[in-house]
Amino acid sequence: MVPLGLGKTTLSHIIANEMDVNIRTVSGPSIERPGDLAAILSGLQPGDVLFIDEIHRLSSVVEEVLYPAMEDFFLDIVIGKGEEARSIRIDLPPFTLIGATTRAGSLSAPLRDRFGVHLRLEYYKRN
Repeated sequence: MVPLGLGKTTLSHIIANEMDVNIRTVSGPSIERPGDLAAILSGLQPGDVLFIDEIHRLSSVVEEVLYPAMEDFFLDIVIGKGEEARSIRIDLPPFTLIGATTRAGSLSAPLRDRFGVHLRLEYYKRN
């Protein structure tokens, strides 16, 4: 929900620093498959901040995996296909998710609604 060059990444690092936790920064387009997201989430430590830049570029399939992680800190991973498929639940440590976008209108409503805080940054005005 923020234009380029307003310090979204810097702000997320400041938040993590103030919380005295680690931050993991990723780009939405780099998370192509649910397994990519699962690898990122399962590598987080308790209290970590996960910053996803260009979060509007996540596919709907990846978003579906993200929802239970955001709400209840778990992943349901399906292994196999067809009748051989089975689901495994992976518990995640509590973490803070910060999502940034320059295209708020491109965010799906279900994803947007799961964020507790929505902020819009504006360019600085010269006095």
